[in-house]
Amino acid sequence: MKIRSVTLDLDGTLVDTVADLAEAANRMLAELGEPFRTVEEVRSFVGKGIPKLVERCLNRGEMPTPERLHAAHEVFKRHYAAVNGLSSTIYPGVMEGLEYLKARGVPMGVITNKANVFTDQLLARLGLTPYFQVVVGGDTTPNKKPHPDPVLHACRALGAEPGENLHIGDSMNDIEAARAAGCPVFCVPYGYNEGEEVDSEDCDALVSTVLEAAQRVAV
Repeated sequence: MKIRSVTLDLDGTLVDTVADLAEAANRMLAELGEPFRTVEEVRSFVGKGIPKLVERCLNRGEMPTPERLHAAHEVFKRHYAAVNGLSSTIYPGVMEGLEYLKARGVPMGVITNKANVFTDQLLARLGLTPYFQVVVGGDTTPNKKPHPDPVLHACRALGAEPGENLHIGDSMNDIEAARAAGCPVFCVPYGYNEGEEVDSEDCDALVSTVLEAAQRVAV
């Protein structure tokens, strides 16, 4: 596959962030007097951004009011700022894949539904910031994935047409956003996808690691 740029999802593709998200979620729930969530529950809640994660943590059969959601969101953000990146781990093959693409002069970007302030904090704490020419967070564009806006924004910043940009992700959000933008898309099988397995038929390739994805493209 001939490509000019690569964009990558963050949570579930580059980094396993569930430990930090679960810690912040349970600190929030404790402060609000709510029962804790398990790590696996939080894992299944990841994918649509922090506001949706907070809503899913609070929803036990009855949707919380907008006022309670707003208050909980503020509490979560305070706790997440304290723990973001402390227990998160970079997946195997990620650093090797990024180095492989960097050595070949391929410009790269991150596209995530995580708010910009937390995205920048996480990338910096894990030493990933230098690899990316553009970072598209959840509040960079008017719409989040699965809308194509974030992908198209990244392509413009990287100087590539969508058809020349490979997007690598772990979920249907990534597949739908890339397809709508006109990008080829590879998926890794180890991510979140809101508790469901990624189907290899939905993407152009299911790859074991980011390194494998990098090695399957021509530049």
